[in-house]
Amino acid sequence: MNTANRNTLWAGILVTELKKLGLAAVCIAPGSRSTPLALAFAESGIRLYVHSDERSAAYFAFGLARASRSPVALVCTSGTAAANFFPAIVEANYSEVPLLVLTADRPAELRESGANQTIDQIKLFGSHVRWFVDVPAPEANFSKHLLRYLQTLAARVWETSQSPLPGPVHLNISFRKPLEPVDVPADLPAWMDSTLLSALETAPAQLTFSRPKLFPAQEQSDFLSRAIAASPRGLIVCGPRCPAGNFPARLTELAAQTGYPVLADALSGLRFGAHVNEHIIGGYDAFLPFAGASLRPQLILRFGDVPTSNALSDYLDSLEHIPQIHISETKRWRDDRFRVTHSMWVDPLLICEEVVRHLERQPVQPNNWLRAWQELEKNVWDEVNLLRAEADFEGGILPDVLEQLPPGGGLYTANSLPIRHLDQFAQPRRTPVQVFANRGASGIDGTLSSALGAAAHLPGLVFVSGDTSFYHDMNGLLAIARHGIHATMIVINNNGGGIFQRLPIAQFEPPFTELFAAPHGLTFEHAAKLYGIDYARVERRSLQAALQTALRSERSTIIEIPSDAAKFETLRKEFIQRVKKIVISKQ
Repeated sequence: MNTANRNTLWAGILVTELKKLGLAAVCIAPGSRSTPLALAFAESGIRLYVHSDERSAAYFAFGLARASRSPVALVCTSGTAAANFFPAIVEANYSEVPLLVLTADRPAELRESGANQTIDQIKLFGSHVRWFVDVPAPEANFSKHLLRYLQTLAARVWETSQSPLPGPVHLNISFRKPLEPVDVPADLPAWMDSTLLSALETAPAQLTFSRPKLFPAQEQSDFLSRAIAASPRGLIVCGPRCPAGNFPARLTELAAQTGYPVLADALSGLRFGAHVNEHIIGGYDAFLPFAGASLRPQLILRFGDVPTSNALSDYLDSLEHIPQIHISETKRWRDDRFRVTHSMWVDPLLICEEVVRHLERQPVQPNNWLRAWQELEKNVWDEVNLLRAEADFEGGILPDVLEQLPPGGGLYTANSLPIRHLDQFAQPRRTPVQVFANRGASGIDGTLSSALGAAAHLPGLVFVSGDTSFYHDMNGLLAIARHGIHATMIVINNNGGGIFQRLPIAQFEPPFTELFAAPHGLTFEHAAKLYGIDYARVERRSLQAALQTALRSERSTIIEIPSDAAKFETLRKEFIQRVKKIVISKQ
C-alpha cells in the first residue's frame, strides 16, 4: 500500500478493503484527479482494464459484471468524464448488474468556483444507483475513526451493489493536490506504523455481511399448490433474466409435475441447456397472435422480466380474469400491462422445490393441454427451418450461430432486430449457451463494449449486432488489442435502421428513409484494419463456415453479412401468414 501522502493512503485503504471482499476487476478511464485511485488499483493486483473512452469503459464493466455475476469497479476523473458513464449506469440499474462507480472530484472549496473540469457530481446519476456517497477529501493525520469509516464504507458499498436488489453504487471521492505519490510525511497519521500497515493489508475485511434466503412461507406454498391443483390448464412464462444455477432444472421439474408448458424467452436462461425437455416452448411469438379459446389458460405463473416478445405480452394482456402470479426475490415491478394479480416475494428456486414436493403428494391429473402447445411449437419450427433455406432470410443468422457455438459458449446480441431474431427464430436446444443482451433500458448504445466485457470472462464469445448499433460503439474495439480479448463479431449490415421496417411509418415516403432508416452507406472492413482485427464479408449462406474459421482462430474477427431489411420483412410477414393458417386450422 502506497503511503506517500494522505491521498495515496486513503485510496489504498479503500481498494485494499474492496479486494478483501472479492473485487477482481476494475475498468479505468485515464485522468488526473483520479490518480490516487488509479495507482491504488494498479498496486493491488486487481485485474485492470484501461479504456480511453469513458462510455466504452462503463459498458465494458457492465458486460464483465453481467457475465461474471460479480461486481466490477469503474473509475474516472472529474467533469464530463463521469457523465459519460451515465448510459451504462442506467442499463446496469434496470438490468440489476452490480457496478462500483468511483468518480474523482474537486474538493468542496473548488466546486461552483469556475475551476477547470469541474461539474456538479452530487447525485449525478439520480435514482439509477442504489446508493450515493459524497466521500470527503482525505485529511492529514486522519483519525482511527475515519480509518474504520473508510473500511466500513467499502464493505457497505460492496454489499449494497448486490443485495437486496443488485445494481450500481456511486462513490464521489474528492482529492486535493498533490495527486501523485510524492512524499508528504505530515499527511500520515501519527498512530500508523509498519505493523499496522501490514495488518491493514493482510487482516480480514473490517466488515462482512450475511444475506438471508427468502424461504417460502407456509401460506405461500399452500396458496401456490392449491392454485395449481385447481388449474390443470396452466402456463409458466419465463421472461429475461430468470435465476441461474439450479433454477432451470427445478422449474422444468415443476412443469413436468403440473403438465404446464414453459414459454421460455431467449434471454430467460431456460431456452438453451441440458434441462430442456418437451415442456420448453420457444415458437410462441409466431402463433400467439392467433390463439383462440383452445389456448386460454386457467392460471399463469410468471418469472423474470417483461418478455422480449410483444406477441407474448399482448397475449398475457388479453387474458382478463385469469390469475397471473409473478414470483421474484426482489420487489421490482415487472408487468407493464398490469395483469399480475398476485406478486410473490420469495426465492423462485425454493418455492419451486417446495411446490414440487407438495404436488408429489397430490398429483395433478394428466390432460391434453400440453399436447396442443407442442403441436403448434413443432409447426412453427418446421416453417422456420424451411425459411432458413432462403438466402435472404436474415432471421436465420442467429440459429446458424447457435448451431456452431460449443457447449457453455457465450452469445451476446445487440438490441433492435438481433434480439428479436433470437427470440423469434432460435429453437430450444439442449446445448448449454450463455446468452446476454442489454434489455434493461434496451438502447443500442454500448452493446459492442458490453459484449467485449463479457468476452473478457468468456473468451470466444460471439456478438451479433446490427450495423447501426455496431457503428454507435466502434470506439470499444480498442479493448480487443489492449486487453487481449478474443471475440467474434457478426455485423448484419442492412444499411440503416432495419427495425423501422416493422413500423407503420415505413409506408410513408420520403420521410421514412431519411428520418428513420437513415442509410449510412458504410461497411466495416476499414474499422477492422484500424484496430488490427481479422475481417470477412460473406453472404448468409456462407456464415457457418466463416464462423467456424473465426472460432478456431486465436484472433478476433468481424464477419459482415449484407442484408436487405425490406426483403427480409416481406419474408417474415409471409411466414406469419403461413403460421396463422396453421393455427386457425387447428381451432
